[in-house]
Amino acid sequence: MDSTIFAFFFIAFLSSTKAYDPCPSLKPKSDVTDLSIIHIYGKCSPFDSPKSTSSWSSTVLDMATKDPQRLTYLSSLVSTQPKTFVPIGPGQVINTGNYVARVKIGTPGQLMFMVLDTSADTAWVPCSGCTGCSSTMFSQNTSTTYGSLDCTTSECVQARGLSCLTTGAMIGNCLFNQSYGGDSSFSATLSRDSVQLANDIIPSYVFGCIGTISGKSIPPQGLLGLGRGSMSLLSQTASLYSGVFSYCLPSFRSYYFSGSLRLGPNGQPKTIKYTPLLKSPHRPSLYYVNLTGISVGQAKVPIPPELLEFNPNTGAGTIIDSGTVITRFVPDAYNKIKDAYRNQTQGPFSSLGAFDTCFSVTHEDVAPRMTLHFDGLDVVLPMENTLIHSSAGTLACLAMASTPNNVNSVLNVIANLQQQNLRILFDVANSRVGIAREICN
Repeated sequence: MDSTIFAFFFIAFLSSTKAYDPCPSLKPKSDVTDLSIIHIYGKCSPFDSPKSTSSWSSTVLDMATKDPQRLTYLSSLVSTQPKTFVPIGPGQVINTGNYVARVKIGTPGQLMFMVLDTSADTAWVPCSGCTGCSSTMFSQNTSTTYGSLDCTTSECVQARGLSCLTTGAMIGNCLFNQSYGGDSSFSATLSRDSVQLANDIIPSYVFGCIGTISGKSIPPQGLLGLGRGSMSLLSQTASLYSGVFSYCLPSFRSYYFSGSLRLGPNGQPKTIKYTPLLKSPHRPSLYYVNLTGISVGQAKVPIPPELLEFNPNTGAGTIIDSGTVITRFVPDAYNKIKDAYRNQTQGPFSSLGAFDTCFSVTHEDVAPRMTLHFDGLDVVLPMENTLIHSSAGTLACLAMASTPNNVNSVLNVIANLQQQNLRILFDVANSRVGIAREICN
């Protein structure tokens, strides 16, 4: 090859390599609204892992230690008892959300990395002047479209823990307190501003402008509620997205890659199997599905039906949740699953953190696959969604657990580790959930 031509191509290669962005935002097609989803501890996240030198398995183990707090929170949502709020006070914020998306708020838009939560409705962001918040806050005073809501608005009565001040500088504003994560709470002013999701601009979006935080579980740059309640993203954009969204969560190990949050019916998978979406009249925000059974290998686990069945009166049943790390079953159901798994796997068995069924990786080649049986849909879990390895690489552990004994939960929770590299499609308008295999990275 001529040296001049070679030099040209070499320089072009260097230029393109230098310009490569390992953490790009998705560029949506004209008729599809896609947002990148990144893991909060990944290399493309602005947040640091608790231990920058940790292996991905150690990071997952660390995150899983916070699951009991999450389960306490979810159990409180299906409780028939009045909600008790944690007192508001100053506190530090740590990163406990699992997946975040880039969202712009205000005019001009201010970029926030907001946690996605399918079991929460109202969006909230830390605002300028917040006590106990992280260093990144939404500057409401510089947005030309920002406004707080007063107590006369219809939205004010829909936020849990609302209150209306009758004296002081904030008189008439709609204020509310909420607990989150089981050990944290915040105080916010119900507000309205423009929100940009990919190329879509949603005017007058209602959210909480946080002024005070207590505890350690509040997402540092806010939360985008993907639940089913009247204040959720799905409800506020019903005319735009028709009650449809899907996500594909990238593996924790794929630090340089992102999944996607796809809003609206356009661009959704054409071939995908569905299971009915169930709704509890007492807890309408949660995404209940009818889990009818579980197989380990070729054997159906003998789980009594009442441990899995949906009960709208008690809140019992199975939900799909984006904020819990590892799938949890009520104790009697999990013990059946664990026994069936051990019977088909070579021991001896040991424990590691939240995982109680760990064995030598040399026996991993005989580990059975697991299948989740839903009404009308079977999901065979990939092995990477079933097993997690110790940081030393010597142990493989069943990546599921029982709900803690101190959590009075009747919920089974399909968590995000088991959802990775699957497209989960929520079609609320047609009361169905679709699940299909997809490489999310």
